[in-house]
Amino acid sequence: MKFNFFFFFFIATFLNKSKTVKKVRNVFNMDFPDSNHLAKAFTIVSGPDMVNLTYHNFFASKEKVTQNWANDILAIAYNAARNNACRQVFLDKIYVRLSLQTNKDGKIPVKNIYKMFPADKKRVESALAAAHLPKGKYDSIKADVFTEAAFKLFLTNLCPRPEILEIFTSYSNKPTMTKENFTKFLNEKQRDSRLNEELFPRLRQDQIKALMEKYEPCSNNSNRGVISPEGLLFYLMGPETTIVMQDTLAKCQDMTQPIPHYFVKSSHNTYLTAGQFSGVSSPEMYRQCLLSGCRCLELDCWKGKPPDEEPIITHGFTMTTEILFKDVIEAIAESAFKTSQYPIILSFENHVDSVKQQEKMANYCKTIFGDALLTEPLEKYPLKPGQQIPSPSELMGKILIKNKKGSHEKPAQVKKPTAAAADQPTTASAASQDPNTPPQEETTLSIAQLPINPPQGTAGQEVTAYEAMSSIVNYIQPNKFISFENAKKKNKSYVISSFVETKGEAMIAKTAVEFVEYNKRQMSRIYPKGTRMDSSNYSPQPFWNVGCQMVALNYQTMDFPMQLNMAQFEFNGRTGYLLKHDVMRRSDKKFDPFCDRIDTVVASTLTIKIYSGQFLSEKSVKTGVEVEVIGLPGDPKKKYRTKWSTTPNAINPVWNEEPFVFEKILLPEMASLRIVVHEENGKFLGHRIIPLHAIQSGFHHICLRSESNMPLTLPALFVYIEVKDYIPAAFAGACLPLFVFVENDTESMLLERQSGTMLPVCLKIQI
Repeated sequence: MKFNFFFFFFIATFLNKSKTVKKVRNVFNMDFPDSNHLAKAFTIVSGPDMVNLTYHNFFASKEKVTQNWANDILAIAYNAARNNACRQVFLDKIYVRLSLQTNKDGKIPVKNIYKMFPADKKRVESALAAAHLPKGKYDSIKADVFTEAAFKLFLTNLCPRPEILEIFTSYSNKPTMTKENFTKFLNEKQRDSRLNEELFPRLRQDQIKALMEKYEPCSNNSNRGVISPEGLLFYLMGPETTIVMQDTLAKCQDMTQPIPHYFVKSSHNTYLTAGQFSGVSSPEMYRQCLLSGCRCLELDCWKGKPPDEEPIITHGFTMTTEILFKDVIEAIAESAFKTSQYPIILSFENHVDSVKQQEKMANYCKTIFGDALLTEPLEKYPLKPGQQIPSPSELMGKILIKNKKGSHEKPAQVKKPTAAAADQPTTASAASQDPNTPPQEETTLSIAQLPINPPQGTAGQEVTAYEAMSSIVNYIQPNKFISFENAKKKNKSYVISSFVETKGEAMIAKTAVEFVEYNKRQMSRIYPKGTRMDSSNYSPQPFWNVGCQMVALNYQTMDFPMQLNMAQFEFNGRTGYLLKHDVMRRSDKKFDPFCDRIDTVVASTLTIKIYSGQFLSEKSVKTGVEVEVIGLPGDPKKKYRTKWSTTPNAINPVWNEEPFVFEKILLPEMASLRIVVHEENGKFLGHRIIPLHAIQSGFHHICLRSESNMPLTLPALFVYIEVKDYIPAAFAGACLPLFVFVENDTESMLLERQSGTMLPVCLKIQI
């Protein structure tokens, strides 16, 4: 199980209720004012998703001990995140887990091994015998007998790998493979064919020798400079062959572009833990979303009731529970920058039409966030037409408020939206659209008059802001969308418009190019339609394809759209910001997501062969694999499926089928590979979604994930993947002449990358 880690100080309310707890109070000197007991405590929050959480509370006798614990746990979590694609890491965890689960005699119960591998008990029994380990269910194994070598031998017999032997024999017809043949294997199968050899030289002989010594289990073989099939298998499970390029996981993108040039990880109705109509609201969701790298959170703010008149957060006109606005602000402050230091955008859907309560809200933001709250524009970036807003780097550690900015007069009451405006996600108040426009008179809308499940929910019924709230709004000012022409004419990069998914889809269908141009200059936010009462999600991909920055999803529901969202934002150091491709940023380029060719972009061809699976289910069942590419509308749409495995075998099914080919992927940086494993009855077993730009060519073990996107310990697929430049039929197999005539920049780039050198290119001109 993957853990989400964060730390917050706590003190339990039961500390005076038992003798044991009183003893704890004495040990930690909790009754003394200078005991500083809060600094000696922390909590680990873990769970399979963001709703079903478990809390583990820890005390230490000294502050330094607590800090050491925290550092160690964070290091473990970081390394696990970095290595979660490495098959050997997972098997090592299994070995450690079994080794630690000892009985009172310090021995490992054999029954624990049967529980770990329940799919085929007879096979487990045979594998234990082959590894010379006790096989009786009530037997136990001495710790010095259950060595790592014995465990590997057990696994080799439990999960034999005939496909690895087949690959091995294709390079060597002897029991071992020579260094020369191993070098050939690495160059032909494990090296990306698109790499220029001068910039990215092949492995040196000393590096190849080091690999053989690292993975060959027999010292005699490594001394002779040869490798066995077991050594090849261990190499293919090592960190050198992870399917994900490790550099792409770290922060690797330019963070100095204006914020509209990035995709921003965004949450919708962040406070909800279940459906949109009934259920529990919780400040904990804000912590968990922030810890997952989310950088845009939504707060639906409503007027609190007497006598306290504390502003609340809830889903208006529903049966969801209410939480205090102040509690949410405190939760955000606690976890704001633990995962990412880059700016947070708080999207206020503000229905508080009380001067006093809006002042409370503004005051809570100022006092609790402190210097982190951006209250004034940066000197270099004034709020004026034609001026871009700052970059994520320039706003590091800052919290920005998105709230309708008023004219400092009494905000207008909510009015009933007309049928023509039913799909408009903007406020009914004209005053809230432009600070220079005075508010218009509006009629009050009673609860009874509210439309049932309007597509935009309550987002179109916000009030504008009084002076206190307006004073903390700057670079993210929501405004009514009129037209792309109007937005271009005003040219205000700090103005953002929100679109319900249905409105956004209609705009993509009719004016995709204009939508891309709009998103180069300023930001847009997409959110689910109001009829998604079950908190389901829409696919974010079409909106990414036109450059929409804040594609807000229901984080409490880990469905396919959310899986895709989480997979994308794992990269670039989990900063919550992903730099858009330059065709979506450059003012001198026009990008149409529905095109069949993109100038200056070399399309890719992806080939994948599914070889086998390992430990796919806890039952003995037939299994199958589905593969697809998710990207632009013009990318290959076919879903490929393997046949069901020939026998009910979930431990090591083998599929001996032809590779699946996705021939022309137009914009590789915007495409993802999705692999899903099912039982024969259709039950989901595991999946993996990987952006195409992060995939390494070669043989890989792909560690699968659960429906909630958590890494599964054992289930994996063994595949061969090759990502190449797409070569049009006209160029396939052709010899390169001295001078090359090309139609456009794309063909020139393609020929240059295929040759590995600069070519004397003449651009063919049509007369």
